[in-house]
Amino acid sequence: MHKTPELIVALDVGDLASAAVIVEQLYPIVTLFKVGLQLFTAEGPRAVEAVRQRGGDVFLDLKLHDIPNTVAAAVREAVRLRAVMCTLHASGGRSMLQAATAAVAASGAPMRLLAVTVLTSLDSHGLGEIVGGTPDLTTQVVRLASLAAEAGLDGVVASPHEIGVLRAALGPSMRLVIPGIRPAWAAADDQRRVMTPQEAAVAGADYLVIGRPITAAADPVKATRRILDDLKAVAYDDSRSI
Repeated sequence: MHKTPELIVALDVGDLASAAVIVEQLYPIVTLFKVGLQLFTAEGPRAVEAVRQRGGDVFLDLKLHDIPNTVAAAVREAVRLRAVMCTLHASGGRSMLQAATAAVAASGAPMRLLAVTVLTSLDSHGLGEIVGGTPDLTTQVVRLASLAAEAGLDGVVASPHEIGVLRAALGPSMRLVIPGIRPAWAAADDQRRVMTPQEAAVAGADYLVIGRPITAAADPVKATRRILDDLKAVAYDDSRSI
């Protein structure tokens, strides 16, 4: 079976009106939209509701990181909002991750929990400033991703450059949600470890998160179709269903 990764458009804007315009432009060409920290801080749950009212599903990218009880409570609220995916920092630790998975299991909802490993804006030097020494970035990503898998999470968020090593470490069942995607014709902006959509598809990504190359384009619909057309030409073997 041949699949291409699903596209997630990042609604990295500061108000509900701007987000609504993007969703109205792109749906149903795109059906899954990321609501992250900027938009959620500005508009709160209304942002999730607005996307859903326009037919889209929501990837709630809040990168939760707190004590287990607080994170579990936040996850229950994400379930209530009917987000289809929600992110947590794997560095929050095993107890926090397990509390989150238990909260979803108790709800009976199909929401997927995704662990953020190392932010794509970080390189080895930046990671060293956080954890000390001269850490190997890939080793840190695999360590955090493995912890998330052991805690029962559904997938991980990681740089496209870690797709191969994560597949080898985690097997085929963990979903790989990949930001840091920049078409060859787009600027890298503040992302350090980037890859084109075609390269990430060949590597085996399940989802590609793309924001500014689409939302800041003169014609977001044209930019989206260009990316989707490129992806259709790069099918890869995958026997799993998404």
